[in-house]
Amino acid sequence: MKSFLQGKRTMDLVPLRAPVSANLPAGMGACAAIAPAGASPQIDVVKQGDKIIRLVVTCTCGERTEIECLYPPGQ
Repeated sequence: MKSFLQGKRTMDLVPLRAPVSANLPAGMGACAAIAPAGASPQIDVVKQGDKIIRLVVTCTCGERTEIECLYPPGQ
């Protein structure tokens, strides 16, 4: 099967990177500085029947991200 990106034009851009704070070791985000020791993010799963329709991720800093789970029709 041919990839739908085959033959498409590409752009030369600098890849996105997470911001790095001067006070934190590399790889740690800004919210790691305000998180209590040993804290971890909370992930809630929202189901409709047997299907997962949404993931709700709550960071240790309090930021909340909702991820919609989409399925092909008929599944």
